[in-house]
Amino acid sequence: MRKRRMEEAVAKSLMLGSLGLVLGSLLAIVGVVAWKGVSALSLSMLIETPSGGYYLGKGGGVANAIVGSLYLSLGASLLSILLSLPVAFALQREYASPRLANFTRLMLDVLWGIPSVVYGAVGFIIMAYLGITASLLGGIIALTLLMLPIMSRSMEEVIRIVPLELKETSYALGATRIETALRVVFRQALPGIVTAILLAFGRGIGDAASILFTAGYTDRIPRSLLDPVASLPLAVFFQMGTPIPEVQRRAYASALILLLMVLAVILVSRLLGSRFSRNLVR
Repeated sequence: MRKRRMEEAVAKSLMLGSLGLVLGSLLAIVGVVAWKGVSALSLSMLIETPSGGYYLGKGGGVANAIVGSLYLSLGASLLSILLSLPVAFALQREYASPRLANFTRLMLDVLWGIPSVVYGAVGFIIMAYLGITASLLGGIIALTLLMLPIMSRSMEEVIRIVPLELKETSYALGATRIETALRVVFRQALPGIVTAILLAFGRGIGDAASILFTAGYTDRIPRSLLDPVASLPLAVFFQMGTPIPEVQRRAYASALILLLMVLAVILVSRLLGSRFSRNLVR
């Protein structure tokens, strides 16, 4: 009995220690970024583009990077949805053989773990083949390659856990596979699908390596898909690389903006998932 209590105490201590380490790391990251960035954060940073001498400590903001990050992530998310949703449904047992489905899941897991810089290199090769220079379109292609396995795998998991009884009831009522997929399975899996989309969006908006060579960088807001585009991760990188303290503080402010955007996406995904879950069949 005494040994069992000691084992439980040790296990409980390890769990609480791990929880404290994770929460402490998160609070430390947010705290350091906020502490160093809030002093440089201002309205001009949010609504103005970099002016002449911005990287020497003069006026301006990172509106170009904020808008560019939204353009890149929204474009890649839309393209990824169009590709991921059919893939997620195709991997269900009603449509694919178990061997093919398992092999595809394995490949998606491998793609999920590939470093994002590799996607940037592949995107650059695709751009060179198509004759596209560094642009918004090139960045969207690279981010789509990055987000596709994340979104596909997440959607596939939430669709797979839809109760089999709902599908069988739909078939018994004379519905076809397509009707069942769209009217029953999709509606039941909608909260998880929305969460998968927003989590992939959050992953894409914070990535820098995949767009370093494909999206380029500019102090202007792009007006077409073929214009170069700035992004917040690269804005942080370029500002942090300067020796001027004022510009470095702006780098932390840019990082704080990016962090708040990602946290907002996570919060929205939770709220939408909770709201949609109320209408699910239990």
